[in-house]
Amino acid sequence: MEKQYLIDSLSIEESWRIFRIMAEFVESIEVLSKVRNAVTVFGSARVKPGDPYYQMGEELGRLLALEGFSVITGGGPGLMEAANKGAAEAGGVSVGMNIKLPYEQKPNPFANIQIDYKYFFIRKVMFVKSALAYVILPGGYGTMDELFEALTLIQTKRVKSFPLILMGRAYWQGMLDWLQNTMLEHHMIDPADIEMIQLIDDPAQVVKHIKKYVIV
Repeated sequence: MEKQYLIDSLSIEESWRIFRIMAEFVESIEVLSKVRNAVTVFGSARVKPGDPYYQMGEELGRLLALEGFSVITGGGPGLMEAANKGAAEAGGVSVGMNIKLPYEQKPNPFANIQIDYKYFFIRKVMFVKSALAYVILPGGYGTMDELFEALTLIQTKRVKSFPLILMGRAYWQGMLDWLQNTMLEHHMIDPADIEMIQLIDDPAQVVKHIKKYVIV
């Protein structure tokens, strides 16, 4: 009897989880449907103000806003905060899509549109759905996850190709060398798969590159 009660309780909980997932999707779509010409910026939550990469992210956010782009980040501190700050202080739309985590991820104060997520996969869907381009600053596992998810979706033609730019040559060059010299060498990817990635350090050149593909 007790075992059946536990099974029934779990079934009810799973059913309610479906409704929570639906509600999170609906809220996200309603909010982000009003955000135009968005560029999604990824990067580490651990980088502090004053770091050269923080300054790079802040300048990128500022220039994107001045050119009429909205800026979307993961909503947390570090390089996400930098891009949100640059966009907000330039008078632009600055969106923070914050994920609830037990540590590290706290909403930054520079997102003038804030969405909170419980489920990683919903947040990832909305990043791709809302963005005209991805710009990826140095980061850890989460940043790498977003990078390779985007590459996989473009490679498999699940989404229309869009500009995907890495910023921070010193940080990313080793990974790019490995893609070229190991993955490509072993025929795990094709040359066109590497060509999906652009490596640009100058924020102004990043914006210029995006504008070649996107008319604001």
